[in-house]
Amino acid sequence: MITEMDAYLFDLRGYLLLRGALSPEEVKALNEGLDAIPRIAPGDWHGYVHREETEDTRGIAYQQIYEAGEPFERLIDHPSWIDKVKHFVGGEGTFDWLHGPVFIDENFASIRGPGEAIGLHSGGHTGVKRTQFRYHNGQFHCGQINILMALTDIGPGDGGTMVIPGSHKSNLVHPQLARAKISSGASADDVEGAIEVHMKAGDAILFVDAIAHGSAKRVNDGERRILVYRYGPTWGNFRFGYTPSPELLERLTPEQRGIAYPWKQRTPPHVEAARLQPA
Repeated sequence: MITEMDAYLFDLRGYLLLRGALSPEEVKALNEGLDAIPRIAPGDWHGYVHREETEDTRGIAYQQIYEAGEPFERLIDHPSWIDKVKHFVGGEGTFDWLHGPVFIDENFASIRGPGEAIGLHSGGHTGVKRTQFRYHNGQFHCGQINILMALTDIGPGDGGTMVIPGSHKSNLVHPQLARAKISSGASADDVEGAIEVHMKAGDAILFVDAIAHGSAKRVNDGERRILVYRYGPTWGNFRFGYTPSPELLERLTPEQRGIAYPWKQRTPPHVEAARLQPA
């Protein structure tokens, strides 16, 4: 359920921290699912899961992670956040009757070790439609709402997610970012106004992508493991051109299928009849 305080704090800060969004059993199953994926080289595939070709400082990113098994599929419409996501993406009563309420345009696992980080990026000043924050006529209309799930405890030195609260409404670029031109591989540790969000395994952060965000550099041993599912309006498209496999769509519930692939093809009857004719 969406509370008045949820709406107020999200509007004010651009994010919500969802404590205990995943149960210990869910966290265990998800970590085991990640362990089952071999450490393939950047650009290689494991079934329908693809290791993204990223800068070395950003660690490992496994795209299309909802293809990695049932524990990941369950996250598509997880009750800990799906109603909040629908509320902040908005559009209820407009095109949701045709396509569905929301659409996942990207979903991935991120694994980072010591020395790895991602620089602060985004911010309201960019005005990007895909990631925009907007509130109009009593409703939120956000282009992209992210759910970032912690699969390990993330405390001091663990490379936690960093955000600048309120920056989703900023009109000006952060002066440090403008001067330093911080790359995506540099950490956000020394950016004034940025705060590090500490999480326990099973916690999640809901945030609008327009907020300036990144991560601190991990200095501790071990791995920081997170999952990110990005939701937006159903008229959007896949960020990197991935599409869900036929096998995944067959396994999903109708509600999940509407979020993973909300479009239905329409062709003239004679074309469809010809397509179904045996060769």
